[in-house]
Amino acid sequence: MHLTALKAGAVVLALGGLAAAAGAQAKTVRYDIEPTHTFVNFEVKHFNTSTLRARFDRVDGYVELDREAGTGAADITIDLNSISSGTPDFDKHLRSPDFFNVARSAQAKFIGKEFSYEGGKLTAVKGELSMLGKTVPVTLQGTSFNCYDQPVLKVHVCGGDFETTIKRSQWGMTWGLDMGVPDEVKLLVQIEAIQQ
Repeated sequence: MHLTALKAGAVVLALGGLAAAAGAQAKTVRYDIEPTHTFVNFEVKHFNTSTLRARFDRVDGYVELDREAGTGAADITIDLNSISSGTPDFDKHLRSPDFFNVARSAQAKFIGKEFSYEGGKLTAVKGELSMLGKTVPVTLQGTSFNCYDQPVLKVHVCGGDFETTIKRSQWGMTWGLDMGVPDEVKLLVQIEAIQQ
């Protein structure tokens, strides 16, 4: 009976040690978006001639990284009212019900769920983009990624450039398709975030 109790105690201690070790190995670090270096841009062909570009100037949220475990999470909110193409009339049209319909829903949200790394560098983020009441899977491909100690702010920063191509019709944005306005839109995300 005494031996059994000792064995049971040893098992409990071993399990407790494993749990503590697992907790010690968890190195998830949170980074909050740095808004002056984070923008979501998009490009679309104008009747297969020139390329129209615009960006959303206000982006908020955070990213969590565990580079050793190869995991992460992201919660990014885009203020659709902050769209800026350099042409006020075009911006007004983009905010209208024909496109982003900001009067109905002024935000888009990206939730990153699956992070891929190569050599410690973030190369892709799979997640979901919610906009206009619809949520669609999206994968952002990393074209650059880096972490550094910001010399002016004295903080640790991670970020990079990411991109994907989406079809706007998946969110019900179909205006102009019958006139040859493209469905495919290239999204380019530049992001920097500060370690908390």
